[in-house]
Amino acid sequence: MSTMFSLEGRTAAVVGGGSGIGEAVAIGCAEAGADVSCLDIDADAAAHTAATIRAAGGEAASAP
Repeated sequence: MSTMFSLEGRTAAVVGGGSGIGEAVAIGCAEAGADVSCLDIDADAAAHTAATIRAAGGEAASAP
């Protein structure tokens, strides 16, 4: 995906990052270069999104 802007050097905290639109936003932010914190009431889902980002070479952490 070509990015229209860069988030290099930034951190994105995505609430609801475990699924749906939040997951897509978290992945998009990582693709734009941000370090991402995936936050979700479902800790396993947040961890899965963070793992997906890390597997693609991004930086991500998760928390409930």
